[in-house]
Amino acid sequence: RMWVGRDGLLSTPAASCVIRERAGGVACGGVLLTASHNPGGPEHDFGIKYNVRNGGPALESLTDAVYKRTLEISEYSICAGLPDVDLSRQRRYLFCEAEGAAPFFEIQVIDPAEDYVKLMASLFDLEAIRALLSRPDMSFIFDGMHGVAGPYAHAIFGDILGVPSEALINCDPSEDFGGGHPDPNLTYAAALARRMGLSGPTTDEPPVLGAAADGDADRNMIVGRRFFVTPSDSVAVIAANADALPWLARAGGLKALARSMPTSGALDRVAAELGLPLFETPTGWKYFGNLMDSHLLGGANLSPLLCGEESFGTGSSHIREKDGLWAVLCWLSILAHHNAGTPHGQLIGVSQLVAQHWRRFGRNFYTRYDYEGVDSAAAADLVDRLRAMGQSFSDAGFGPSNPQPLLDGFSLATIDEFAYNDPIDGSIARKQGVRLLFADGSRIIVRLSGTGSEGATVRIYIERYQPPGSDDALLADATTALAPLVSLALKVTMVRELTGRDQPTVIT
Repeated sequence: RMWVGRDGLLSTPAASCVIRERAGGVACGGVLLTASHNPGGPEHDFGIKYNVRNGGPALESLTDAVYKRTLEISEYSICAGLPDVDLSRQRRYLFCEAEGAAPFFEIQVIDPAEDYVKLMASLFDLEAIRALLSRPDMSFIFDGMHGVAGPYAHAIFGDILGVPSEALINCDPSEDFGGGHPDPNLTYAAALARRMGLSGPTTDEPPVLGAAADGDADRNMIVGRRFFVTPSDSVAVIAANADALPWLARAGGLKALARSMPTSGALDRVAAELGLPLFETPTGWKYFGNLMDSHLLGGANLSPLLCGEESFGTGSSHIREKDGLWAVLCWLSILAHHNAGTPHGQLIGVSQLVAQHWRRFGRNFYTRYDYEGVDSAAAADLVDRLRAMGQSFSDAGFGPSNPQPLLDGFSLATIDEFAYNDPIDGSIARKQGVRLLFADGSRIIVRLSGTGSEGATVRIYIERYQPPGSDDALLADATTALAPLVSLALKVTMVRELTGRDQPTVIT
């Protein structure tokens, strides 16, 4: 038996939900055909992804085994004459070898939003969110980036929460994402950035909250009025306001937090104050999935678990994928919680919420420079050079107790390459990014990334921590605050010289 979303549409989070929830969770897995957050269509990217029984991405142990089997294939068969299936209609198709014979195969075309909407309704107080959105001083806009998020945005934000259709922009799915690049950041979600006042003056007052989702709706971007929320800050704010999320309260509260290694340490500070374990993993949602299912593998029960990646991925143990619309509903819930008693005209907005968070936990100034489509050999040379620097650093006797003085008062305490020993299954993931760690807690991280098909993407992550105490320091312009460390990162990595790029493709 096979389930297929109507019109062939099913978001990555919804697919995880269907695997886990539909008919009691009987599915053994699912195949997703997706360009993810890359340009799509006949001339661009297309990927095949397999999710396993828990609804999460297959681990490398499985994908490696599948690849090994492909090397042994000598022939394959095709079922000839299989009738076409009309994916535009919700119905069941039964296939029999002969008239009157028992069916041997079934395809059911399902409403792509049904199971996911039901799950979201069980997690959030949608009436409280609807009350927030009905306030005259509250406004909201969502950008679907012509990806699969559109039907879910209309079903949840429009039909249930009453958001007008004109506030749901680019929510008509397109096979080539309307010719755009469906990566929810300030560069590619330019239409949203303009509406929110983040790229110059606007004719009208920007909305209080803006959000976007990527092509398969698992990534998200959160922005306030003239204010960008970094993904690292977003997951930290959600964790710090877990009491505003009804399903977490019903489940007894958070049990653990997790972030990918390149994600800023903002979540670590929330974990420390709340007394929760914090796991630092490689980039990849499958590592979070192992933590979520720890109790099924003989370990401690770590769910409910909240987690995030700096690459605009936020989620929790409600499914086994990152979840773009879930993250937006979290922010709407938090705003509803903080504004339950505020009079009209005094609504607490996104920037005020984040500023309150910084005053409590401090601020991790953070930026990411992406150099996309770099020659793969040049990208590999850049990382190899940093590895060699690490060896020379150690050979010279430098280390945490004897940091190496560098430019602008920075002292380098460690150069290493992140490796992860999975506490659940014991697997080891090596070469997960080169880290330059400084004596004051600042970090420069370099890693190669790419779900795309052209060249390599060099990502440089730059982070500096500002403790609470001074509003002037906490609320400083991030570009100004990070300028000395950015300058050092460009010099140390020699990214311009080695890639031939004067400027990054995207700055987050």
